[in-house]
Amino acid sequence: MNEEKLSKRLETVASYIPRGSILADIGSDHAYLPCYAYLNGMIEGGIAGEVAEGPLQSAKNQISKNKLDSKLEARKGDGLEVIEPNEVTCITIAGMGGTLIRSILSDGTDKLAGVQRLILQPNIGASTVREWLIENGWELIAEEILEEDKKIYEVLVAKKGEPLKPYVHKEKELLLGPFLVKEKNSAFKKKWANELKHWEHILAQLESAGDTDENRSRKEELLRKINIVKEVLN
Repeated sequence: MNEEKLSKRLETVASYIPRGSILADIGSDHAYLPCYAYLNGMIEGGIAGEVAEGPLQSAKNQISKNKLDSKLEARKGDGLEVIEPNEVTCITIAGMGGTLIRSILSDGTDKLAGVQRLILQPNIGASTVREWLIENGWELIAEEILEEDKKIYEVLVAKKGEPLKPYVHKEKELLLGPFLVKEKNSAFKKKWANELKHWEHILAQLESAGDTDENRSRKEELLRKINIVKEVLN
């Protein structure tokens, strides 16, 4: 993977960047995504954000190698610390857990002024990202689920709008994705079949464990999820 050829996962993320955007790529690593986006005419400029010194230097080197120092900037900081309000129009956060993505957005809410689109790719915990979007007035406008190198990824795309608009059966669609549950592609079926096996294994362990309030609560939650997934996959 490099600035000319991204992974399938990052190509999917890039495909949702509106043309003419000013991009902030949070956790940019080698800055492949912003370099690719600029070189392919998707963005007018951008910021590669990194919290660690090593990846920050990699991002700076990549930007310089492509002679993009006047268009892209690598900045060190935690999450949205690297941008100012109204500085960017599109934010990408890819390759992190859903809980961390949610935390980054919550901690930097004031930095979202002027942002027209969020493109979020949680490795796990997409439902917690969907919850944050609803709670903060962001409307989910597209989703994709894909498999690459035997790993399954979800990409969520949002704009400021009507946060409940895509949801008909909220509990089911928060868990599975309102767009993904309609499409039910092969990656979707594989992901949730695997989750189902995992949950059923945990449930069997809880059944043989002591009957405590905590165990009963966990069993109820698992059964709810199991029933939702079974209904969708059947």
